[in-house]
Amino acid sequence: MQILETIAGRSSAKKFGDHGLSIETIEGLLRCAARAPDHGLLSPWRFIVLLDEGRKVFADALESALRRRDPAVDAQTVERERSKAFRSPALIVVAAVITPHPKVPEIEQIAAVGAAVENLIIAAHGQGLATMWKTGGAAYDPTVKQALGLALQDHIVGFVHVGVPTEMKPVRSVDLDAVTRWVR
Repeated sequence: MQILETIAGRSSAKKFGDHGLSIETIEGLLRCAARAPDHGLLSPWRFIVLLDEGRKVFADALESALRRRDPAVDAQTVERERSKAFRSPALIVVAAVITPHPKVPEIEQIAAVGAAVENLIIAAHGQGLATMWKTGGAAYDPTVKQALGLALQDHIVGFVHVGVPTEMKPVRSVDLDAVTRWVR
C-alpha cells in the first residue's frame, strides 16, 4: 500500500478473530512505533505487551479498579469490564514515562507517545491487521498502573488492541474546512 492510501483507508476494528500474532509481528509493529518523532531523543514511550497470563493479570486489575470505584457493582458489569482484556489476540499498553528535561516539557513527551501509537496503528494497518485504541477510567487508575508495572506518575496513553479484524468501523469522513484555517 502507498502510505497516503494506508492512512486514508484506516479505521478501527469493531471485532477481532482469534488468529494469534507472532512475537516477530508484534516486535515489527513496536519497532515502527518507536520511530516516532521524539524531541530530545528521550524515548518516553513504554510498550507493555499483554499475552496469555498478562491479560489475566490485566483483567484482575480492571476488576479491582472497578470494585474500588463502585463497591456495589453487579456481576454483569464486572464481567464486561474483565472482558476488555480479551477483545483481541494481542493487547499493547502504551504509556508515557516522563523524563524531566529543561528543553522538552511533559506535553511534548506525551505528544511523542501519541505519535508512537499512531505509528503502531498505521504499521498494523499496512500489515493487513487492525487496531482499536482505547483508554477510559482504567488508564488513569493507580491499581491498573501498578499491575502493569508502571509508576503512579506515568501516563497510560492507550490500550491498543491488535489482530485480524472480523468487523471494522466505517472509514470516517473528514470535513477539512471545519478543522483547517489557511493563512496566506
